[in-house]
Amino acid sequence: MALTKKQIKQLRAAANQIKPLVYIGKNDLSETAVNQTDETIEKRELIKVQVQDGSGLDSHEAADMLAERLGAEVVQVIGNRCVLYRRSKRDDVEHIRLVRE
Repeated sequence: MALTKKQIKQLRAAANQIKPLVYIGKNDLSETAVNQTDETIEKRELIKVQVQDGSGLDSHEAADMLAERLGAEVVQVIGNRCVLYRRSKRDDVEHIRLVRE
């Protein structure tokens, strides 16, 4: 699912208000970190990830690797943080309504 420019703009605006929920540290992208990110993105749809100083990855690498492993979209990468989006399959989650072009 490729996001349009308007949808990316909408998601970037929504991401400004959220705090990082996933932290990638010296263990980089361990299975535990990937599973935690998968659970978090399934509950929230839009998450912010922060790459710590001790990590061997930069934020672009971490965002691309996570997006590939989780089937998510990279919304933006700024500094040591990245924002990921994936529509949740759960019914008890309030889904983000994306604009259409």
